[in-house]
Amino acid sequence: MAGLKQFDLAEISVRELNQELHDAPAEAGLERIEIVNPDGMHSIVAGMDRAVDIEILGHAGYFTAGMNKLANVTVHGNTGWSVAENMMSGRVHVQGQASECAGASAHGGLLVIDGDASSRCGISLKGSDIVVGGSVGHFSAFMAQAGRLVICGDAGPNLGDSLYEAVIYVRGEIASLGADACQQPLDDEDRRQLAQLLEQAALDHDPASFTRIGSARQLYHWNADARQEY
Repeated sequence: MAGLKQFDLAEISVRELNQELHDAPAEAGLERIEIVNPDGMHSIVAGMDRAVDIEILGHAGYFTAGMNKLANVTVHGNTGWSVAENMMSGRVHVQGQASECAGASAHGGLLVIDGDASSRCGISLKGSDIVVGGSVGHFSAFMAQAGRLVICGDAGPNLGDSLYEAVIYVRGEIASLGADACQQPLDDEDRRQLAQLLEQAALDHDPASFTRIGSARQLYHWNADARQEY
């Protein structure tokens, strides 16, 4: 198939794969990449900086698609820690489950996780959108500064702890909210944005069934009288 190239990680190292992808000129006509035998290896397709479709055919390890820019990455399996960490743009789609810190510090683009995400999903989020088809673990969206986290299942304890200006939408049960996170009214603009994100993630849920969580903004200024209680 024209514009398609396949890499076998049973035959080359991840370092060799990433170097070849970085070195390949954009004008070479390469539109689609398939990576076979990932076998849970770490840092697969890290630092991509071009618009290309990448299919990882199996489970991947830590920092998959980290620092992604422009690429459309699909993982046909589960991922380890920090998938799409520090993503700048593009799209990363995990068709299975994701481990801790999915989308950590992501600045832009869209991360979709079909299954569950573990603890600290969206930690220090800086502008990216994350849609989780299942549930998330404790301290998700911890210190999230900007962006949107959509959780179609349940949320573990301390959701949104030390939240800044990111917004969280939860369809299921919330075990507990973290410091400075609070429930807020879901308005028409929220429903519009939710509908758009759910459509992009190919999920069919009623936007009105979600709860909006935002920042109470009590941590913006130090309060000596609070005695560490907010």
